[in-house]
Amino acid sequence: MKILFYNHTGQASGAERLLLMILARLDREKFNPVVMCPEDGPLMKLAAELAPVVAVEALKARFTWRPDHFIGYLRSFLRVSQQVRQKVRSIKPDVIHANSIRAGLVATAATVGLKSRVVWHLHDLLPRHPLSTVIRAAAFLSPRTQMIAVSQSVADNFAGAFFPLKKRVRAILNGIELETFQRSQTARQEIRGQLQLDPAETVIGIVGQITPRKGQLELIRSFAQVLTKIPQATLLIVGAPLFNRDEVYAALLKKTAQQLGLAERVLFTGARSDVAAMMQAMDLLVINSSAEPFGLVAIEAMACGTVVLAAASGGIPEIIEHGKNGWLIPKGDEQALADAVVHLTSQPQLTAELAAQGELRVASHFSAERYLFELQSFYCPRRSLKLEPVDIDRPANLSLSFTNRSS
Repeated sequence: MKILFYNHTGQASGAERLLLMILARLDREKFNPVVMCPEDGPLMKLAAELAPVVAVEALKARFTWRPDHFIGYLRSFLRVSQQVRQKVRSIKPDVIHANSIRAGLVATAATVGLKSRVVWHLHDLLPRHPLSTVIRAAAFLSPRTQMIAVSQSVADNFAGAFFPLKKRVRAILNGIELETFQRSQTARQEIRGQLQLDPAETVIGIVGQITPRKGQLELIRSFAQVLTKIPQATLLIVGAPLFNRDEVYAALLKKTAQQLGLAERVLFTGARSDVAAMMQAMDLLVINSSAEPFGLVAIEAMACGTVVLAAASGGIPEIIEHGKNGWLIPKGDEQALADAVVHLTSQPQLTAELAAQGELRVASHFSAERYLFELQSFYCPRRSLKLEPVDIDRPANLSLSFTNRSS
């Protein structure tokens, strides 16, 4: 089966990291992958190490209320759709795996009349916007489309009020390479040495793209409160701005840290290739997103044995059970965030238990093997793939309780 993987951007964020894992593990005896993406970014070079690649123009489109911007985005959409159509006619794939909602729209429009099966990989939560209704309608009206969602939260959000659409959306929770994210005896000491951090210092961290949705600004403000209780704490902000006006947001973060007198206690590391080691240098990893479709960084940190404190947003409660394998707080509550950081960093027995249970949770539910088994079964539901089944249980308890538990 020939599968054309289409990514609308050449940048490499969470969705692209998952794509690269798929390419590395896809059963080549049954699947023949080809990757189509823009050249402006690291993705094409990374993908070329794993599969044949073809270039296509980057799609410039986002949600907007400005008519002039919308017209520009529409022109980009039509131009890219035409290019994709030409590539599809040449490659003749059995399936087009579109690695985002925007890629799904392009692939569906580009293949009108070609009878190509198009799979939309849903990595995002649709906002409340008239265009979200148009997107749902486009997916619903095309009988050739199917959807994979990275969490049940994303699946429910995408289907919305289009109840028949729910039957065409399947949640396949993300997985990771467990071998990459595992405890190391030396990582904590080495990273702390690089960053000139005291071995006994309390280190809080956040890892991910620098963008308002990730909540780094609110974390910095909360961290100012943490320092009144833990004066020697340090906050690591790991990541870089990738899209749109995120550079402006990154500058705001540094300005805010200076204005609050935190410049010496907040370290901006930029993007790092040694994320697993960085996580193990932390006493606590924070996820403070206002909307988190899945939370790939959560399972990465848990696999490393790092305790995760997360805002209960999107797919996060499908990963973390509060007080058992991690800690949840209401999203957008800066005081609750500060209080939780202080509470957890003062409870070593509790955090050790959370870390141990987090490792077990990821190992049993979020392995790359489990993920590829589900994905390849989705591609060929009627074909015997002769794969060994793995544990694919869904999280049993998604109920939330924000009452603090102590050991």
